Amino acid sequence: MNKPVLEMKNISKRFGSVVALNEVDLEVYPGEIRGLIGENGSGKSTISSIAAGMQKANEGEMFFKGNRWEPASMIDALNKGIGMVVQESGTIGGISVAENMFLAELGSFKNKFGLVDKNKLERKADEALKSVGIAGISGRDAMGRLDFQDRKLVEIAKVIMKNPDILIIDETSTALSHDGRQIMYSLIRKMRDDGKSVIFISHDLDEIMEVCDTLTVLRDGNIIRTFEKEEFAADAIRSSMIGRELKGDYYRADTECTSLDEVVLSAQSLNYKDNLKDVSLELHRGEIVGVGGLASSGMHDLGEALFGALKLDSGYVICGSGKEILSPHNAMGQKIGYVSKDRDQKSLCLDASIKDNIAIAGMNIFKNKINLVTSSGEKKYVKKQVDELKIKCSDMDQAVGQLSGGNKQKVVFGKWIGCGSEILILDCPTRGVDIGVKQAMYQLMVKLKNEGKAILMISEELPELIGMSDRVLIMKDGEITREFKRSSTLSEGDIISYMI
Repeated sequence: MNKPVLEMKNISKRFGSVVALNEVDLEVYPGEIRGLIGENGSGKSTISSIAAGMQKANEGEMFFKGNRWEPASMIDALNKGIGMVVQESGTIGGISVAENMFLAELGSFKNKFGLVDKNKLERKADEALKSVGIAGISGRDAMGRLDFQDRKLVEIAKVIMKNPDILIIDETSTALSHDGRQIMYSLIRKMRDDGKSVIFISHDLDEIMEVCDTLTVLRDGNIIRTFEKEEFAADAIRSSMIGRELKGDYYRADTECTSLDEVVLSAQSLNYKDNLKDVSLELHRGEIVGVGGLASSGMHDLGEALFGALKLDSGYVICGSGKEILSPHNAMGQKIGYVSKDRDQKSLCLDASIKDNIAIAGMNIFKNKINLVTSSGEKKYVKKQVDELKIKCSDMDQAVGQLSGGNKQKVVFGKWIGCGSEILILDCPTRGVDIGVKQAMYQLMVKLKNEGKAILMISEELPELIGMSDRVLIMKDGEITREFKRSSTLSEGDIISYMI
């Protein structure tokens, strides 16, 4: 029998009073794609990040290829054989793609004058990108100008070019298009065929059952069970993962398109580069409008445009009061909230506390009679959101960067719901969250709709669009190609031809 390439024994990790891992044992074997699945906060990202040198365990020991494994950092771990593609952004925006890929090795590209040879640096980056099948991205491109998907592809290339013995992929597929996912699947299968190992973290049960050879379920910092390929069964895995029965409806229970007559947001003939072409739409009070398409369809740009975050070439966005939306500050003044797909970069300050992230949008709500922000008022305001949204944390002063993906997303929701937003623009609101948190978010959206709030939900998941929307707008090449109204007979097959 093969010996494990990685052994983790009695690994424990705590964040304040929260136990993220509780004496966990994990073994990964050569030639294996090991899946990790569990609800947000179950410990799967934590144990992977410890193996990859991102953070230290409080107790336990690790062995890699038979030797004690104590990486000093992620760079140290990658150079020695374990590389990780993180769930959120792992790149730096102010420098080039090539500089990102070789950030720790720029000294090896210096010429005789002690200056970095940029041409040589960019050529090496281009070679690395090409070697993994990534087209359309150059080493000389500015990283900050790439979209979230392309930044993830660069991160994958950066790790793969080091030829690691173990590749850890943490919730990356949700950021990728169909083509991007195929590149990733091809790479990890080649690693397995070459006798290397992959740890693959995903909330997509169908994906993880298709891709992985074995599957380990975590819950509340404990390993519950490991399934071999022949044991894979969706119901058994889901039961192990959740440890409880999901109660209530998952998507909306009704099948009719319902909304009020009042138009609360209107976009007229929006044009932005080649990404938006004469896009017009209306959003009504008490309505959920879904926007779907491929990642490059322009739907993510539409969300930013409606929030005033893009400088349009032409066209305008107005709210129900008749005021034009020209900036995010302007939008917030009209009670519009925006949840970005790129959560860590655009919706949160990771180094700041839960309290600060939620409170920042609501200071006008909890100021006292003489317009002063009091500590007691702020805490009461934030505690209400933490309690109502069931944000799992040690306390409200915990840094947001320490939270799981689902709890981060709850903080973003809390920021906008707490300040009384009447219009919510949600870009991939359930990206990287588990089935239990997804259900809670869907139920929250229905509650907000029934209260008369208006929601525009951008999503790359057709079941989510069909299950939650009163109307679905499909985009392709920057244009709205079709509108579908809510119906019990609406299917993915009806929609997909208008996307591709």
